[in-house]
Amino acid sequence: MESKPDTIKISASHREAISADRADLFVSVKGSSLVSGDQAMKKAKEVSQLVEALTSPALSGDEGSRLSPEAIHLQGVHIEASSGTLLKSSSATYRLRVGCGKLDQLAELLDIIAAQKNASLERIEWKYSEDAEREQAMELVLGKAKAKAEKIAKSLGVKLLGVYEFIENVYDEERPYPQFAAQAMPARAMAKGAPEPSLGMDIQHSKTINISVDIWYRVSEF
Repeated sequence: MESKPDTIKISASHREAISADRADLFVSVKGSSLVSGDQAMKKAKEVSQLVEALTSPALSGDEGSRLSPEAIHLQGVHIEASSGTLLKSSSATYRLRVGCGKLDQLAELLDIIAAQKNASLERIEWKYSEDAEREQAMELVLGKAKAKAEKIAKSLGVKLLGVYEFIENVYDEERPYPQFAAQAMPARAMAKGAPEPSLGMDIQHSKTINISVDIWYRVSEF
């Protein structure tokens, strides 16, 4: 059985704050009629009113910045029938996901949702383009580990020969949906007369990731 070579274990870590660059808004809309499938976006009156408002060229006063219809997705429909019989006239709650690709639009999108009396904002899911930040953080961690290993090896009077074992751990402090967990309320009631942001919530968000490594360096004999 091959014996384990002489090694020293080095641990290093780095914390990095990463800002969200886009978000998904999850909205429920109370409808007075039941329409299924993609037709709900156009034929369910309350839903179509919200879609039209969100995709209006007037958004931010810049036609090029309006929300694309493709950014709004119907995720599900919940039927509400008081008589116990499901009819075409049954009311329904439509669940929508609205993609906000530019966070400078977020406050205005929230105000548009707030103006719809049948709409309720359920939650916001923040999105990140974090590959570059994670790569940079890893480079910093590896640099710390190498510098630490060289310092310790010098003090022990040995030479670094290479890496014997490497373990990486990444801790992301953000749970799946911690960002906005208030009970669904009529958006109009939340926003009228309130200072911006109208829903009393952050319109910019960041999270912290912690990258740590454990590295066993092979060294010359002690």
